[in-house]
Amino acid sequence: MLTACGRESPPPPAPVGDWHWKLPTGVAPPPVPADNPMSQAKFELGRRLFYDKRLSGNGRISCASCHPQDKAFSDSVALSLGSTGERTLRNAQPLANAAWRKSYTWANYSLTTLERQMDGPLFRTDPVEMGINDHNLPTVLARLGADPLYQREFARVFPAEGQPLSLANIVKAIATFERGIVSFDSRYDRYQAGRAGLSAAELRGLKLFRSEQGQCLRCHGSPDFDDQMAGHGDSLPFHNIGLYNTDGKGGYPFPNRGALELSGQPADMGRFRSPSLRNVALTAPYMHDGSVATLEEAVRIHAEHGRRGAKGGDGRRNPWKDAAIDRIQLSAAEQADIVAFLKTLTDDTLTRDPRLADPFAARR
Repeated sequence: MLTACGRESPPPPAPVGDWHWKLPTGVAPPPVPADNPMSQAKFELGRRLFYDKRLSGNGRISCASCHPQDKAFSDSVALSLGSTGERTLRNAQPLANAAWRKSYTWANYSLTTLERQMDGPLFRTDPVEMGINDHNLPTVLARLGADPLYQREFARVFPAEGQPLSLANIVKAIATFERGIVSFDSRYDRYQAGRAGLSAAELRGLKLFRSEQGQCLRCHGSPDFDDQMAGHGDSLPFHNIGLYNTDGKGGYPFPNRGALELSGQPADMGRFRSPSLRNVALTAPYMHDGSVATLEEAVRIHAEHGRRGAKGGDGRRNPWKDAAIDRIQLSAAEQADIVAFLKTLTDDTLTRDPRLADPFAARR
């Protein structure tokens, strides 16, 4: 739009308050920061940034490189390859329903919003993932600022700011997109709503999942199948399931020693956040370091009360292990039934939803 003086006028502000959550009965809308309200325009801007490889130090990696849609926004390798050519220290977690999480990353209980968490992969002095730092930040912003679409959309979404295209607003837009990645339409959800059936094995697995025998609800009892879902309890639990015992005293390999890295408390050794089990059949490999290749192996480790390995020690004897792990009593057949049930948590609509898809796909 041109003014009478021939200069381009700013675009009209994007509508606010036009976002609508589509949620099943029993799931309340997630908490949203007051300074970053949801809007459709901001969600669309965040989606574009999420898939844009120009938003990295080397211009070759996007957020979606480690969180592709067809893997429920997780990665298919143990440790993702960052923009610096190095591997990340921990397995990339799926982003579906991240809006409801009480904490982010595997073991940092101080990161309680998506905006705060994003500082890690997006901007660090010694970056690995997206590789943006003080030295190359102006170059990255210039790349994005040269795109007329970004010039227009940042001005629409953040109309009150003199420099709308900033790192802070990039973070707000991507966080808005990630909050909008919602997954509550699996076959299990349709069964709960009376719109689908489950097989005999799946029903046996569901019964075991809910039983004291399986102990699954201890760490995966919320509607998101974790124990850190907003609106479901006030605690912020982390768990040691006996994956390692490197020194015979409960040690985990450095630097992946769990919440201990932040708290310094010995009892926090090996304690990590229980991930959501939604779409778990799509998110292999498993655990904080991606060291468990299959869903069957993950269930077996729980049923055997920990993992025994030549290098990792006998995790079954880890003194810091959660007591609930030793109460699990599952035969091989029962483990197979639980795996069958867990596969019903796959949400195929999530992996095919065009609202969440790569907007650059047609060009690539």
